[in-house]
Amino acid sequence: MALAMEDVSQTYSQDGFVFPLDVVSEADAKAIRADLERAEAEVADDSGKLGMVRSYPDRLIPSFDKLTRSQTLIDAITPILGPNLMVWSSGLFIKEANTTHVVSWHQDLTYWGLSDVEEVTAWVALSPSNIASGCMRFVPGSHVNQLVPHVDTFDANNLLSRGQEVAVEVNDGDGVNVVLKTGQASLHHGHLIHSSGPNGTADRRIGVAIRFIKPSMKQRGGDRSLVGLVNGEDTHNNFEIAGPPRGWLAEEDFVL
Repeated sequence: MALAMEDVSQTYSQDGFVFPLDVVSEADAKAIRADLERAEAEVADDSGKLGMVRSYPDRLIPSFDKLTRSQTLIDAITPILGPNLMVWSSGLFIKEANTTHVVSWHQDLTYWGLSDVEEVTAWVALSPSNIASGCMRFVPGSHVNQLVPHVDTFDANNLLSRGQEVAVEVNDGDGVNVVLKTGQASLHHGHLIHSSGPNGTADRRIGVAIRFIKPSMKQRGGDRSLVGLVNGEDTHNNFEIAGPPRGWLAEEDFVL
């Protein structure tokens, strides 16, 4: 059963995550997935463009831009971050059918170069995300420990770019399986320790990780990253605001 909206903020504050939230219908989620797979097919011969489709789908595919502006997500995140919301990134996490790839225990904000912790990740399932397909696993309350040391393992079986994982012991039994139906989402804090297992099913496990931030956040180093303003206003001018896609895989949108 999906979580009631009035319970979201309290549960998130206590555990560092909430799930499941009904974000879009199963039919709408399947339509968004179809857009992704159409885009993948169209740019399959261009590895650079394929990588951008999977890393920045909201900048290239109109249905993904619409998903980042979901009123359900905005209503769930507003009590946590406030009414002014930006999308810092919206990348895809894809585990192909019957593959052994995993994501090790880690914390997101270790690597992003953001100035504060005013961030919430909404992970939206475009296919069933369950134990068999390698759903995420969250350690309740681990967000209160701030950042812990990480090491780079460069494990080829790890979907993280450098095989990053926490350098502290995590009891796997403490993990909660984040089971989501197609069209449902979870929210999690950037300090929450989380992981995911392999996909042993005959279908792809596809999730969209939409990272919402407050406009008061900054990119360390002075860079003005390209972000989407999805609700409210920006009174800080710390980022460059991107408009919606100019069309379907518009050539000019591939230049970020």
